Formats: sequence, C-alpha cells, structure tokens
Amino acid sequence: MFLITLAEKGGGTEQREYHKPEITIGRLPGNDIMLAKGNVSKYHSRIVAKDGKCIIVDMKSTNGTFVNGKKIAAPQVLKPTDQIYIGDYIINVEPLADDGPAMTRAGQEEEAYDDGGEEYPPEEEQYEEEEQYEEEEPPPPPPQAPAAGRMPASMASALAKNKKKVDPRLERYTRLQKEIHDRLIEYLDLRRMDMDRLGDDELWRRTEKAIRDIIDQMEADGELPEDVDREELLTDVINEALGLGPLEAFLASDEISEIMVNHANQIYIERKGKLTLSEKTFSSNQAVLGVIERIVAPIGRRIDESSPLVDARLKDGSRVNAIIPPLALKGPCITIRKFKKDSLKIQDLIKYKTLTAQMAEFLEMCVKARRNIVISGGTGSGKTTTLNIISSFIPDSERIVTVEDAAELQLPQDHWVQLESRPPNLEGKGAITIRDLVKNCLRMRPDRIVVGECRSGETLDMLQAMNTGHDGSLTTLHANTPRDAIARLETMVLMSGMDLPVKAIREQIASAVHMIVQQTRFSDGTRKICYVTEVSGMEVDIVTLQDIFYYKQDGFTEDHKVRGRFVASGFVPKFYDELQRKGIPVNMSIFRED
Repeated sequence: MFLITLAEKGGGTEQREYHKPEITIGRLPGNDIMLAKGNVSKYHSRIVAKDGKCIIVDMKSTNGTFVNGKKIAAPQVLKPTDQIYIGDYIINVEPLADDGPAMTRAGQEEEAYDDGGEEYPPEEEQYEEEEQYEEEEPPPPPPQAPAAGRMPASMASALAKNKKKVDPRLERYTRLQKEIHDRLIEYLDLRRMDMDRLGDDELWRRTEKAIRDIIDQMEADGELPEDVDREELLTDVINEALGLGPLEAFLASDEISEIMVNHANQIYIERKGKLTLSEKTFSSNQAVLGVIERIVAPIGRRIDESSPLVDARLKDGSRVNAIIPPLALKGPCITIRKFKKDSLKIQDLIKYKTLTAQMAEFLEMCVKARRNIVISGGTGSGKTTTLNIISSFIPDSERIVTVEDAAELQLPQDHWVQLESRPPNLEGKGAITIRDLVKNCLRMRPDRIVVGECRSGETLDMLQAMNTGHDGSLTTLHANTPRDAIARLETMVLMSGMDLPVKAIREQIASAVHMIVQQTRFSDGTRKICYVTEVSGMEVDIVTLQDIFYYKQDGFTEDHKVRGRFVASGFVPKFYDELQRKGIPVNMSIFRED
C-alpha cells in the first residue's frame, strides 16, 4: 500500500513497495525498513495507511523524526511531496495507485487515527542514541540533555542562532568518529563492563582492539576515506570513549594554560595568554557529558539534573568547572585551568616579569616574618599560582593546614595537612563547607593556615584566626585594587550572618591583615603584581593603606604588549623597623625609588 523512496545522505536511492497497512522503521532486524546507523533508534518510526492517507508516527525515538526539516511531536499526515528525515536517511512516501480510498484491513471501518498509547520495545541503551549529526539540510535537532529529557525551546533557539558553517572535512571526520563510537557500543558494552574488576590497562587494551577491528571492517567495506589517518582516528575515538576526548591533546601541551568547551562543536584554548578557537571538537554533546562524568566520579562529585554544576580537579591538580543543561543552553560546558606539571618557583615569576627580584625578596621576608597576606585579583590573574609560590617560603619546621574547594595547592613542605570541602549528597545533606574546615583546622594546632580562596562567611573565621596566634596565614580573594580588597573583606564578613558594626569589622581587618598583594591580568595575556600594599592601621573609620611597590604602565608597544615598569614607593613598612630593632638583618636598599 506504500511506495517508499529511500535515500541515504551522500549515498544512493532505492524504491520499495509495501502491500500492508503499516510499516515500521528502525535500526534492529524485524523492522520493515532497517536503517543500521547509530543515530537511528531500535524502533524509530512507523507509517500507517488510514482513509487513503499516509500518517507518520514517531515511536519515542531518541533523535526524533523530522518532516521537511521540522521535528514532529504527534502523528502527521504526509503529502506526496513531503520528505521524512530519520538519521542519515531521507524518505518519501506515496500511496500505491491500486489502493482503495480507505486503506483498512479487511474493509473494516476504522475510527479516526489514534496512536492509542501503544507501547513499543523500550530504548534500553540510550547511551548509544546520541544527538543527530550536524547537517546543512535539514536543520538538525538540538542536542538533548540526557537527564533533563527533551530540550527546552530556549535551548533550541540559542542553538539555531549560534549555528555556523562547519568545515566539510571536519564535519565528515566528526561523523566518522561518531559512527565508529556507535559501533563500538554495539561491539563492546562499555556501560555494563565491570571497570574496577577489569582494570584500566586491560579496559584500554580491549577497547583499542575493538576499535581496530571496527576500522579494519570499515576499510574493507570501503567506508573509510583514504585521506583519514587511521592511528589519529583510533586515538580520537578511544580518548572519547575512555579518556577526555579531544581534551587529552590540550592537557598534554605545556603551551596551553586554559581549555574552554562551550559545547561539543566549540573548544577554545588559551595559549601563551591568547584565546584561539581549536579545530578539535567532540562528536556529540553526549560525549562531553561522558567526559564530565569521568572527571567528577573519581573524586566523589556528581553532576545531574538536580546538581547541574560542579567544581572538580584532574589527577594532575588542574581545576575543572562543569555546567550542563538546562543551565547551559548550548550544551554541556567545561572550563579547565591547567596545573603546571613542574611547580613554578619565584624565579619563574621574575623571568616572566610578573614582579621584580626586589619585590620577590620583600615577599619572602613577609612570609618568614609571619605577616598575614591577602592575594587579590580578578579571575585568571594568577592568584593561586602566586599563593602557591609564596607559601613555599614557609619554613619546613612549621605545621601548615590548607583549606580549598578543589585541591590545587602543591607545597614542598612535609608537615602539610591538605583539606578539601565536600558538596551535598543526593539528599542535599552531608556538605562540608570551607567555613566548617576553617573552624576545624583551628583545632589541629596549625602554625600557618592557607585558605585557597575566601568567598563568603569563612572570611570572619579566617580574620579571627589571623588575630589569635596564627600569624603568617595566607588567602586569596577576588578584587580589582587593594582598596577594593578591603571593601570585599567587609562584605564577606557580613555574609557570615554576624550583625557587626562596620567600624568593628574594619578594626578586625586592620589588625588581622598586614599585606595585600594585588595581581592583574592585562589585555596582552601577561600577569603582573601591580601593587604590594601594607595595611598600616585605622584613621577614624577608614582602613589606611600604603603602597610599597607598584607597577606603572606607560602604554603599549607596537606589537600591543603592555609597556611599563615596577616602582618602589620609597616607603618602608613598619615591620622592617621592628626587625631592625631586634637585630635581624634586612635589606633596606630594595625600598629605594628607581
């Protein structure tokens, strides 16, 4: 009762006749039309003849059924000119000429067509039913968030606005990579494999063998383009299946400092301070989700619809932030700030002109003289790197306790206790905050407390610790100038819930914080310590500050690099006078004006 014209995108066309009132379309044998591709569901759609009309019904497929480029949400009557898009296939349906006006079984009268809620075999392996490949025609359906169900209209709209033309070769390679990945799921059920029992090495070995077998078969069948590098393709597929996909190459490069995955088809990297768009992509948003899960699972974090954002770290200490739909409209988003394999030393900061040798000598003396230091700066300005380097000046004989959200600090001292906060569990309970850890570490007899970053009420506890026998403690916070850092400290103390007068808070800050190190990231990608400022006390209700060193910018060079010089203000900090009175040798020449 149907004349079906079936065309594969980029392939041939064939016609088939079906003399029955209903046909099914899907990936598994047993369907009337079997389309053996990974982006076709096991039982995808069916076509029904009713009252001389052809009706297309989507059987709750993962990727959806499209008519003339529009995804159908309900049974739809087809016209002879309509084109049905299922995966990589285009289907045209016409009723056969010898069919009667009412194409019903045994001539029985049927009521108006109703899907009736009939159940079909469930989609057991949603993992393999990933997003549609990107095609120029028709517009592809937007990727779906696996935990959140169908994509919201706002996300689809954002994707449509941000769709750009893709390099055909890159698109072909991504499609090939996804095809192999889909076949791999069939060949080797990664989800049901006992990962712990099998072991990483054996899992990688078996998966690599499976991918080689698939590539060999595709080459024998003429499905592998001649210009594709087999080994590169194998590496990309196994990295996406078991590793971190295209991120593996970026993590291995010492030149790259930051990786930003905006969605599956857009990855930016920061190389030598400059942001560039990478040619590498993920095969699908589902693959990005897989990478996020592999990052967060080993450290006991989770990401799902109820907890759609997470902070985590890689094994090498690199900091990771991930956020998924429905919060991220374009698809799962990952930001990785790489942790250098070889910890930077103060000499490296001098070499990179982040500060001068005189400033480095002064900061070392501040740490050894047990000054409380706050490192202030914007996002990506290098605060944590500077904190790590300055903390290395703490004498080996002292007990250090560090408190962080995601552990990043790598100190050379042996007597070092490292604490990390914990997010809530599935029931929303069990969270251990930075504030909880700061309170607890006061009972651990620390000589120095180092808090990775003060963001909220833990600031009050940190200031109290600095004022009660824990001199020489360090922390970081977000602010643009030393004066802003004082205001930010006030605000965060108020976030503790304590109803304190502003003057009392400022007095606490003035007595607890000795030095503010202000770090800035300039437009050319360079990072510099722009101010080393002493908190000198209080005048009436105002915390007074005195710059010891500062960076004076003179403009830009012809190649758009920042031009300027570091200047010593000539002011000698109070504690240097104290050190001199105690007979401790200090270098006063570093404070002379240039």
